Amino acid sequence: MDLEHFLVAPGSDFSLDAIEPSRTPGFRSKRSAESKLTKDIEELAELQSKLFAQGRHGVLLILQAMDTAGKDGAIKHVLTGVNPQGIEVHNFRVPSSEELNHDFLWRALRLLPERGRIGIFNRSYYEEVLVVRVHPELLANEKLPKGSAKKDLWNERYDDINAIERYLTRNGITVLKFYLHISKDEQRRRLLDRIDEKDKNYKISSADVYERTFWNDYMSAYEAMLRHTSTAWSPWYVIPSDHKWYTRVAIGNILVKTLQSLDLEYPTVTKQQEKEMDKAKRLLEKEG
Repeated sequence: MDLEHFLVAPGSDFSLDAIEPSRTPGFRSKRSAESKLTKDIEELAELQSKLFAQGRHGVLLILQAMDTAGKDGAIKHVLTGVNPQGIEVHNFRVPSSEELNHDFLWRALRLLPERGRIGIFNRSYYEEVLVVRVHPELLANEKLPKGSAKKDLWNERYDDINAIERYLTRNGITVLKFYLHISKDEQRRRLLDRIDEKDKNYKISSADVYERTFWNDYMSAYEAMLRHTSTAWSPWYVIPSDHKWYTRVAIGNILVKTLQSLDLEYPTVTKQQEKEMDKAKRLLEKEG
C-alpha cells in the first residue's frame, strides 16, 4: 500500500475535501483486503513480540473520528492476534471532576505506554481542540486562569501538543495518529442501523444525533487540527472510512510498516547468560 495516500504533509494547506471517504486505494475488493490484513496480523504479532522483548521503544496509537467511524472495530480486528499483555487500550469520554482539576493533557499523559508496549487512545487529548472548540462553553468547566480562553488558545494548545509529542518521540515513544474520515451520509446509515438493530441500541444516544447538527463545525475543527499538528516527528494519517474493511487493512498495514522501521530484534544473549543457561540445562537433564 502507498502510504502517501493517507499522509497529511507537515505544514501543508490540507483540506478534507481532497479525501473521498468511500475510496479504497490499493484494493478493489473486500476479499483481497482481508487477505492482506490476515498477513499483516501475523507479521504484527511477531513485531509486537520483538517490541516487548527489546523494551527500547513504545508505540502510542491515537484514533480520532466522528461517531460510528469504526474506531472500536479497527482496534478489535487489527490487534486480534497480538499478545494482550503488550497492549493497553484507553477510552476518553467526558472529563471527570478530578481530570478537570488538572491541565488538559494530564488525564492522557498519565496513561502513556511503557517501552515495549503498544498503547491505544480511543479519542485522546485531541478532544481538547475538537469537541471543546466546537462547544467553547465547555471551557468554563476547565477552571482556566482569567484571560486564558482567548483567541490564541487553540494555537497555544496545538503548540503544546506538538511539543509533548516531540518529547515522546525523542524518548522512544512513536506517536502514530489516525483520523478515520467518514462521510455524513455513511454516518447517518450507521446510526440508523444502531437504532434498528436492538443489540446495537446500547451504542447510540440522542447526543450522537444532536452532534450531527455541528457537522460542518467539526470538519473545520478537524482540518485545523490536522494542519497544525501533523509534524515531521508525528504526522497524521487520514483514512477513508466509509468501508470498515478498508479502514482496518489501512491501519494494520501502516502499523506494521511503522514497527518494521524501528529495527526491532530480540535481545542478544551475553556469554554469562549462556553459561547460566547451560548450567540450568544440565540440572534439568539430570532430573530427567
